[in-house]
Amino acid sequence: MKISNYFLIAVGGAVIGAASGFAWRALDDAGQPEIQTPVQTVQQVDALPSFSYPDLQGRQRSSEEFSDKVIVLNFWATWCPPCRKETPAFVALQELYGSDVQFIGIAIDDEEPVREFADSYGVNYPLLLGDVEAVSLSRSLGNRYEGLPFTVVTAPGGKVVLRHTGGLERDQLEPLLQELTSAG
Repeated sequence: MKISNYFLIAVGGAVIGAASGFAWRALDDAGQPEIQTPVQTVQQVDALPSFSYPDLQGRQRSSEEFSDKVIVLNFWATWCPPCRKETPAFVALQELYGSDVQFIGIAIDDEEPVREFADSYGVNYPLLLGDVEAVSLSRSLGNRYEGLPFTVVTAPGGKVVLRHTGGLERDQLEPLLQELTSAG
């Protein structure tokens, strides 16, 4: 057989393989129901929306309680290593700036692990128990990929001044807190 015959056989095989792949994909996608997600599409906001979630004592805590302070709102989970790493800095900064700044943790987690976490880390700020609605809140604040941790800092009155996905170090956050608390 000549080389041109081998070439024609190879090209023909490639065409048949490609056509089979496209046909398989078309049949595979046809009739598949669209996957539904419990998290609704949200629009990003520039001010902290009103929210209310239960704390570890079962009390509903509202964002309005803290509207006169700088708020550091942290979405986190006990199983998240960067969340665990940033918590001691948050505890220290809450202690230092407590009269002007309020840290709030919204846990995307179950109550018992959050309670154990709070005890072992000596958390000195409200930890609220989030749900699917809390994930929507984080998305509306700019957490497009629903990553944890996700932290938002607002000025008194609720204007968003920082959105940060991933762990925050004290030296990243403290200069902003100093600026916001000395501005008032």
